[in-house]
Amino acid sequence: MIAAIPADETTRIATLRGYEILDTEPETAFDDLTLLASQICETPFALISLVDTDRQWFKSKIGITQSETPRDVAFCSWAILERDVFVVPDASRDERFSENPLVMLDPKIRFYAGAPLTTHGQAIGTLCVTDRIPRQLSPEQLQALRILSRQVQTQIELRHNLTRLKKALAARDRAEAERDRTIAELRATLGKIRTLEGLLPICLSCKKIQDDGGKWEPFERYVRTHSEAKISHKICPDCASAISV
Repeated sequence: MIAAIPADETTRIATLRGYEILDTEPETAFDDLTLLASQICETPFALISLVDTDRQWFKSKIGITQSETPRDVAFCSWAILERDVFVVPDASRDERFSENPLVMLDPKIRFYAGAPLTTHGQAIGTLCVTDRIPRQLSPEQLQALRILSRQVQTQIELRHNLTRLKKALAARDRAEAERDRTIAELRATLGKIRTLEGLLPICLSCKKIQDDGGKWEPFERYVRTHSEAKISHKICPDCASAISV
């Protein structure tokens, strides 16, 4: 039997993908919570499962090697329809799961308990534990699973906020680098096009220039003081001809 599709599935999928967490590398913050769930509930398997359009993908996993399974065989597809922990004491005796390949074949699931991961009103996945034998969780274990699921939700939010912050900082750095590059280009351009304005008193003999204070300065010193232009020394063709003669 296949679980029903949530009525707000489009919004749910958009919420899930907005976190940009699907198909990312394992992270210790999530693996620690999965390990705690396995130990507290005393199960060989524990997963943080995110239910995508046609698959469930495991952000963290204990006891299995595969990274995803089809959605239509996922117990978590049923769990995201619930507000509280979804429990299947014996899948082999439950008509919804008795013919499920995950029950009939490896890993031969019998027990399942999944706490929905709800963010912004949307259940995007579960923190779940499973076992190969029929069983129940104690009230304390159920409460612990709820608490751990809330911690998973918090980590998802923190991860998302950190990702957004990193992107914002990177965008700021790019903008600042572009601004600095533009300023440098403008300064270089200004240095090239700046000219000395007004009438300059120049000595007919030594070619010194008189500044606004009446002080006479060598031409090169005046240019360096009043502009960003750089002076290079060359010999014009006329002088070169006169020297050669």
